Amino acid sequence: MYKKYYIREYSDNTDSDNTDEEEVTGNMFGTKREMTVVALRDTDAIADELREALATADAAERPGLERAAAIVARVAAVPDSEVRGRWALNHLAAAGHTGPADSVRAVKALRQAEPGLSLATAVQLSKEAAALQAKEPGN
Repeated sequence: MYKKYYIREYSDNTDSDNTDEEEVTGNMFGTKREMTVVALRDTDAIADELREALATADAAERPGLERAAAIVARVAAVPDSEVRGRWALNHLAAAGHTGPADSVRAVKALRQAEPGLSLATAVQLSKEAAALQAKEPGN
């Protein structure tokens, strides 16, 4: 079972106030949308809140807060590629895809589930999902 993660596509275009944050580049064949996927996490804010709570915690609250802080630290250490891979696996499962995560059908399922994903982005997500599939027991 995978937890729900949110991703957002963005580019390095800092000249625009566009909330979609897309960079459009031109070539002789027309325009091409270049996008990158970033995993959004609030683990820093959560860790800060837990540290503040620990500073004022009594003896009864301390063990639970320390355990929570350790869990947040462990989750924060997970690489973004793994977070994106889990997100992709979750979306593939929701779409009913049961085959390899890096197959053409998986890429198609990701793009149907999230129509804003470019082909290159969907391929990258499927590769990250496949890397996680390979780590799972039984694969």
